[in-house]
Amino acid sequence: MEREPAVRCRTAFISDIHLGTKGCQAELLLEFIRELECETLYLVGDIVDGWKLRSGWFWPQAHNDVVQKILRLARKGVKVVYVPGNHDEVVRDFCGVHFGGVIVVRDAIHEAADGRRYLVTHGDAFDGVVQNARWLAFLGDWSYRALIALNTHFNRVRRLLGLNYWSLSAFLKHKVKDAVAFIDRFEAAMADEARRRGVAGVICGHIHKAEIRDMDGVTYLNDGDWVESCTALVEDFDGAFSVVNWLDARKALAAGPVPIREPLAA
Repeated sequence: MEREPAVRCRTAFISDIHLGTKGCQAELLLEFIRELECETLYLVGDIVDGWKLRSGWFWPQAHNDVVQKILRLARKGVKVVYVPGNHDEVVRDFCGVHFGGVIVVRDAIHEAADGRRYLVTHGDAFDGVVQNARWLAFLGDWSYRALIALNTHFNRVRRLLGLNYWSLSAFLKHKVKDAVAFIDRFEAAMADEARRRGVAGVICGHIHKAEIRDMDGVTYLNDGDWVESCTALVEDFDGAFSVVNWLDARKALAAGPVPIREPLAA
């Protein structure tokens, strides 16, 4: 008897995959997609990293497999909505176009099962560095990729020692005062935009930090990334949201044959 999918939900949101970079955790994302059953899938930006691909081509088979898996979901009847980000901003030129069943939109209003409405947007439009100092954004992106490369080698040693994955960049984000202040400003700006649009909350990506929190009556939701945290945001059939941390979820799957009926929170 075939085992049921581990993650069954009404809607799933993933972003910041950064296909085309060495830091992309494509194999782990493929595992997640194989265990995913949903009615709607939102791709919330930075799916393909055009910034990196312009400076050098990197596209292993696993990255192609991710694209094929997503297209297969669309062919099987899953509604797939692509909201481009700053790293795949070229796709914004094709808003309203369908690619193999995938619809491209600049942003979207998602109506949850309980009737609440949420703005879905990548979030780069509310990042002052990306909008006003593009050269600094490119420099920051280069530094981030260098940090990820260093972290990859570091964690290879940790795996040999039987230790779990540890994120250097996430550690620095939480420790460096300016980084924490930037995240706070970003989250506040996203919540303000939700209020301006008259919706219950906002669903975004961009800063690679999964989060669900109330901000003075507005729900801020971030689905994280597939470079370090390997997280997704999911909505159940009652309209409740949670974060799936795939690094934790796959351990639960490996421990026994019982599928994950309720997504694991980060």
